[in-house]
Amino acid sequence: MVATAPPGTRPDYTIDQDWDAYTPEEHAIWRTLFRRQEEILQGRAVPELVEAMRALEMTAEGIPRFERLTEMLMPVTGWTIVAVPGLVPGEIFFEHLANRRFPVTRWIRTPEQMDYLEEPDLFHDLFGHVPLLMNPVFADYMAAYGAAGLKAKDLGFLDYLGRLYWYTVEFGLIDTPDGLRIYGAGIASSKGESIWCLEDPSPNRIGFDLRRVMNTHYRIDDYQETYFVIDSYDRLFAETTQDLTPLYRQLAGRPPYEPGAVLPTDRVYHRGTGAYHAAKRRAAE
Repeated sequence: MVATAPPGTRPDYTIDQDWDAYTPEEHAIWRTLFRRQEEILQGRAVPELVEAMRALEMTAEGIPRFERLTEMLMPVTGWTIVAVPGLVPGEIFFEHLANRRFPVTRWIRTPEQMDYLEEPDLFHDLFGHVPLLMNPVFADYMAAYGAAGLKAKDLGFLDYLGRLYWYTVEFGLIDTPDGLRIYGAGIASSKGESIWCLEDPSPNRIGFDLRRVMNTHYRIDDYQETYFVIDSYDRLFAETTQDLTPLYRQLAGRPPYEPGAVLPTDRVYHRGTGAYHAAKRRAAE
């Protein structure tokens, strides 16, 4: 997290997008990334993600203007897009979400970072996150999550909310009549993981359970060992708007499950072989 706001940043960590400052090279990076993911996500992402991109007029032509996206989002779900310089402190992030403001990083990755970068950039935030804000239920979930985050911070239970965000908003799968589909932004914006999460035999794919998700470690350095599968955005919203304080207190002091664990109580869509991460661990020994 950023400790102090960079020069020129407002108290809420927002900045101007300054769209005219983007270079032709930066627009070219957007075009390359957009075209690549647009092709990969056909038949892999939830249809509403692709449909929302069309509704938002998000195309491969160039980096979108944040104010234009806000003009189209606001009448549908009440969300606005705000530019930020990078990662923002948790409390400010939650405050933005709770007030239906989605922070989008202004900078875009370099050609050397096309396939991997450590922190979210503009492409991850816009391509991965913003389209589903056109879905009324998911948009409500995001606002409810922000409000829950503010409360969890005051109670000292942010780790549990962090895991929920990771396994849903960033790396979530959803069960549809056509099979499992991607809705998480971290997957949708990743060339490798958008294929691997659905088609590789290594990871587990397990039915969503709030208690289980909140008490499970995740990977920040590689593909996930486990993906949690929701039934619907409605259920996700309903579970997040309940008072989570009793659940936090039940989980307090309990050791979290490892990322690749499969429990007897899990609803397993696919029990992974674990081969990918096992090979990496052997290589590191």
